[in-house]
Amino acid sequence: MKKFKFSLETVLDYKQQVLDSLRTEHGAILAQLRAQEDVVHHLEEQYRELNADFCRRKMEGMTICEALGFEQYLRMEEHRIEKETQRLHEIQQQEEAKRSEVVDAKLETSSIEKLREKKLDGYHKAIQKAEELQIEEFVSTTRAMAAGVKA
Repeated sequence: MKKFKFSLETVLDYKQQVLDSLRTEHGAILAQLRAQEDVVHHLEEQYRELNADFCRRKMEGMTICEALGFEQYLRMEEHRIEKETQRLHEIQQQEEAKRSEVVDAKLETSSIEKLREKKLDGYHKAIQKAEELQIEEFVSTTRAMAAGVKA
C-alpha cells in the first residue's frame, strides 16, 4: 500500500511556523513586561525611601528651601512613576493581544493536527484491513489447494 500523505501537510507546517513565531513574539513581550514591572517596582521603592528620608529630615529640622526642593523632587518622582505605570499598562495590553493571537493560532493548528490524526488513523485501519484480506485470501488459497490435492 502507498505511503501516508496528508494533503494539508504544507498548511499545517505553515500554521506551525506562524504559531512558533507568535510564541516567540509573545515571549519577547513577556520579557518586556517583566522588565517594566521591575522599573515600576524600583521607582516605587525609591520613592518610599525618599519620602521616608524627607519625613525624617523634617523631624530633625530643615530649611524651607530644602523642604520645597524635596517636595518638588517627590512630585517629579510621582510623575515618573505614573508615566512608567502607564507604559506598563500599554505593555500589558500588548501582551494580552499577543496571547490572544497565540491562542487563536494554537486552535487553528490543533484543529488541523486533529484532522491529520483522524486521516492517519483511517490510513492505518485501511492498511490493517488490506493485510487481513491478504491473509484471508492466502488461507483460502491454501485450503483450496489442500482440498484439491485430497481429491
